[in-house]
Amino acid sequence: MKVLVLGNGGREHALAWKLAQAERVSQVFVAPGNGGTARDARLKNVPITDVKALADFAEEQKIALTVVGPEAFLAAGVVDEFRARGLRIFGPTKAAAQLESSKAFAKDFMKRHGIPTAAYETFSDAAAAHAYVDAQGAPIVIKADGLAAGKGVVVAMTLAEAHEAIDWILADNKLGVVHNEGGARVVIEQFLHGEEASFIVLCDGKNVVSLATSQDHKRLLDGDEGPNTGGMGAYSPAPVVTPNVHAKAMHEIIMPTIQGMARDGIPFTGFLYAGLMIDEHGQPRTVEFNTRMGDPETQPIMMRLKSDLLDLLLHATDGTLDQVELQWDRRVALGVVVAAHGYPLTPRKGDAISGLPADAENVMVFHAGTAEVDGKLQSSGGRVLCVTALGESVRTAQQAAYEALVQIQFDGKQYRQDIGHRAVKR
Repeated sequence: MKVLVLGNGGREHALAWKLAQAERVSQVFVAPGNGGTARDARLKNVPITDVKALADFAEEQKIALTVVGPEAFLAAGVVDEFRARGLRIFGPTKAAAQLESSKAFAKDFMKRHGIPTAAYETFSDAAAAHAYVDAQGAPIVIKADGLAAGKGVVVAMTLAEAHEAIDWILADNKLGVVHNEGGARVVIEQFLHGEEASFIVLCDGKNVVSLATSQDHKRLLDGDEGPNTGGMGAYSPAPVVTPNVHAKAMHEIIMPTIQGMARDGIPFTGFLYAGLMIDEHGQPRTVEFNTRMGDPETQPIMMRLKSDLLDLLLHATDGTLDQVELQWDRRVALGVVVAAHGYPLTPRKGDAISGLPADAENVMVFHAGTAEVDGKLQSSGGRVLCVTALGESVRTAQQAAYEALVQIQFDGKQYRQDIGHRAVKR
């Protein structure tokens, strides 16, 4: 079978790497791919990003399955286009992807269906938003109602930060938000205390299979300081998601979401990612929904997945996820993101990369913002690499990842040195 993975990040490299291991897969195409997928003999980059051109390619190549990586393709309606042509694709429709592409849609949906989340208000008028923040006080969370590559959320610890974030989103769009129809809007919500975890499931419209739990590190700097990013590292499993928390998340958040979408006439198929905030009583609340796999959570999750990913995704597109039981490596997987100089606001591109360790059973370097130029590897985006390792404990996985990371060289590289610190404390 030929398989197509859409996207060019670390998530897509990890998905393509895992799919290439399936016995029934003869070729994995990645559109457009990156420098890492270009270097893997089992993968082939395809320089196409237009939705209709991708569907044409899938028809010409007789692609058996297409897997959507990033949110931008979903918001552009790639699933609708492929399905209209009778092509097998895993992901939500453009309407269902609003759970991620519109924070306002998601919050209104959760309120309507009684799904636990933070109190909120939505604004398009900057003056009204500023007045609301003054009335509520800080800390408070400011979210862009649109796609912003994981950078559209500001957790404001002071009123000054909150006001600045409102201006960034509504006035000068410093966060690079792709605004939804009707113009710029901002969702302002209550700050939730607790520990955050990533809860990702596969949905076929009715049935749900949960993936291994994971935890992301959103802030740029050690100790969870600095600005929010697309994610600076992740590990799996997440100890904060106890069996009790897992059961609550499925019963109170995931299943009501799938059932609610079906009742609203927008059945959800694809990866559903619930960002959870878990309080000291073990009560999860929904911070946000993503309608695709997380990045960098995908990298450690794929390292731990022992089951055949192709078989899993074929069941998901056949509506038979109730027949699936996943097998996981019992070890911990931990990934550390290596970012470019100036990330997240002004990442520098074009720095030569050297010292990459060879792929190994317990250590993989997944590429994100890399490109091959004249046969040489260089940085091409904000998050450049994700060095991911397996270990018997968080500490051993941590040690293996950082030992591999220090070999890698490029000017201005930056990374956190404390990925996994919460699990170590536990």
